[in-house]
Amino acid sequence: MAQFFTLTNIIITVLVAILVTSVYIINNLLTKVEKYEDVTVDQTSYLQRISDLIRDSKMHLRKLDEKGVFASDDEVGYFFNKLKEIQSELDNYMLPENYGKEESKS
Repeated sequence: MAQFFTLTNIIITVLVAILVTSVYIINNLLTKVEKYEDVTVDQTSYLQRISDLIRDSKMHLRKLDEKGVFASDDEVGYFFNKLKEIQSELDNYMLPENYGKEESKS
């Protein structure tokens, strides 16, 4: 009977040790996941602000180009044409409107 009691104590001790270790590991992983989710939300917000800035500059350059304020034969016109080229490259990096927004599941 004493041997059964000792074996039971050993098994319970091992199971409690496994349980405590598992709780520590799960808690540690949960903390890391929450931290990475926060970083992801911050980065998504940053990328959306940059995309909005690109969109706004595109609209502003388009308005200036429609007015025909800058002649293409002088230095200012050359610079404006280069700005339009830069803007066309930046347009490739614009994000979709729904980027980073959770889809609602109905």
